[in-house]
Amino acid sequence: MSREGFLYAAKLSEQAERYQDMVSEMKQLAALAVEQELSIDERNLLSVAYKNLVGARRASWRILQSVEQSEMMKNNDKRVALVQKYRAVVEKELDEICGEVLELLDKYLVPSATTTEASVFYLKMKADYHRYLAE
Repeated sequence: MSREGFLYAAKLSEQAERYQDMVSEMKQLAALAVEQELSIDERNLLSVAYKNLVGARRASWRILQSVEQSEMMKNNDKRVALVQKYRAVVEKELDEICGEVLELLDKYLVPSATTTEASVFYLKMKADYHRYLAE
């Protein structure tokens, strides 16, 4: 598919609120950054795609953390273990998504940045995803 095709598919996925599909399209578009730097619109779409994917999991993690604390206060060890197991699944997904975006940034996007604005955008994005990993 062409660059325009990936971009259209990503915008279509965003309208349908299918952020995993949007990420897939933007990953392919990001790989083309070695040939031509991403436009402002393309950079923003990449950011939106990953932010929505990670945002949902971060919200899930916070909810599970709260449920775990609540069950601990009730001394319900069986439920605490269940919640911890489920939270570990969410943490693994978060780690994978953050690792994926950081790899895209390191491999294609930061090296292809030719303007200060693009460099700052990508470096800020890197910092955000490192912060998400640290949480």
